Amino acid sequence: MGMSEDPTPPDVPADTSDQVEPRRSVQMVALDPTFLRRSVLIILVGILLFQILEWSALRLAGFLFNLLLAWLLAISFDPLVSGLAKRGLPRALATAIVAVGVIAGIVIFLVLFGGALASQATALVLSVPFLIVDVVSWLNGTFDARIDPAEITSNLNLTTQQLADLAGSLAGGLLGIISGVFGAIFSFVTIIVFSFYFSASAPQIKRFLASWLKPERQVVFIEVWDISVRKAGGFVISKLVLATVAAAAHVAFFWIIDIPYWLPMGIFAGFVSQFIPTIGTYIGIIVPAFFAAFNDPWDVLWIVLFATIYQQIENYIFSPRISTATMAINSGVALASVFIGAALFGPIGAIIGIPVIAIVIAVIETYGRRYELDPELHDRV
Repeated sequence: MGMSEDPTPPDVPADTSDQVEPRRSVQMVALDPTFLRRSVLIILVGILLFQILEWSALRLAGFLFNLLLAWLLAISFDPLVSGLAKRGLPRALATAIVAVGVIAGIVIFLVLFGGALASQATALVLSVPFLIVDVVSWLNGTFDARIDPAEITSNLNLTTQQLADLAGSLAGGLLGIISGVFGAIFSFVTIIVFSFYFSASAPQIKRFLASWLKPERQVVFIEVWDISVRKAGGFVISKLVLATVAAAAHVAFFWIIDIPYWLPMGIFAGFVSQFIPTIGTYIGIIVPAFFAAFNDPWDVLWIVLFATIYQQIENYIFSPRISTATMAINSGVALASVFIGAALFGPIGAIIGIPVIAIVIAVIETYGRRYELDPELHDRV
């Protein structure tokens, strides 16, 4: 009775109680067959939709790019269309008048100069190997260099046969026409039709897009649209006018002094000087002067003198009157936009690079905020 009972069970020794390992419970997860089938089905459908979207994007890439060109074309000519619309003409009629005028100008140019341009461009391409031979011969004779012109033309893929094939396509060979006519017609029709639609229906498109925004953001959207289209469109129009005037002046002068390939060289000089900022003016002079040097070295002097005089006339007379109401784009930014556009979309990208950056800069200038520089920093910058 007086003895205390041991709390430890007799069948389990007290000193071994801490050595018993706890039993690990294993939890089984049961997958619902319906959920599993649904998940697999969703994944397969997602993969299928991704493949369809990727296939569609690849097939529609050209069409979507044509839509972009049509939209930029509509923006470029919007100042002319809006000007006619403010005079009381229906916007569709104003768009048609501008479109007919542009197409008529292109047709007249092709009728008057299309044959000469094609023949001179073909002759220019075919003359490249012979020009390389002349340059190499001059280098070998002047500097006692030992350069093989055949090796240079081969490394540059400028053999006579390759250039003859290219010249045939430029001249409008039958094979080139058959292979490219349908694509060219489709692209041309797409750009013309949709640019007409974008320009004629610009107010309706603007209202439709604004209706998807909150009321407080609709005013901002409309203002950004109007300002960017007006400034960017005016910029492109001014560049086109200046390029046309410059091309006409250079073509006329090159024809007067009778340099080789005066028509393509004059067009090249006029448009390159306007659409490639800063260095375009020099490129437009150097290339015709280089070809003229092998015909008559004195022509190089006349080309440089004419280009210098014309540049002063353009800077002080033409450009201030044509570009009064348009925006200014930093030369470095414009040059970068040309290179980026060319890298992304080729030669067409180089052309549309400036309109795109013009729209971006117009939006930034409208709603971006700039501050005065701290007076203490004037001496440091």
